[in-house]
Amino acid sequence: MQTDVYGLFLTELTTFGDERGFFARAFCDQLFAENGIEFSVRQINLSGNTSQGTLRGLHYQTAPKPDPKVVRCIRGAVWDVVVDLRKESSTYLKWYGVALTAENRKALVIPGGCAHGFLTLEDDSELLYLMGEEFVPDLAGGQRWNDPAFAIEWPFKPKIIADRDANYPDYVVS
Repeated sequence: MQTDVYGLFLTELTTFGDERGFFARAFCDQLFAENGIEFSVRQINLSGNTSQGTLRGLHYQTAPKPDPKVVRCIRGAVWDVVVDLRKESSTYLKWYGVALTAENRKALVIPGGCAHGFLTLEDDSELLYLMGEEFVPDLAGGQRWNDPAFAIEWPFKPKIIADRDANYPDYVVS
């Protein structure tokens, strides 16, 4: 499902169940291509978070290697947020937030050029990232979670946040 941010999709798994449990395809190159989404997995990352109220982000990778990603919560629950930082985009500076949980099995397909972050809603929450680009430290960037340029509506104030994430400067709108 296309969201309010151009190129950002929210996906839901189609599960097939029986007495053993269920089976679902979590990623399909062909299905993405049929829906106009170009994505190749270059790296797979996990983010484990011990405590409810942990905030990570807002992170992104700049050109020439912006990092598209597919993000799914595989344990616990998070409030996941994407901010469109693509100046040429019709939804520039627009944000989208959604609860991703192990139970609802939803995922976000995030285009390169967008900032991403999340706030854990439960203890022991874990996210799986399918990355469309390898991590390049010199291209890594971030924006502050509460930057007034975005006016993101978080469900509550974070309890745990890295100094780096808490102290990014204000975004300069150009």
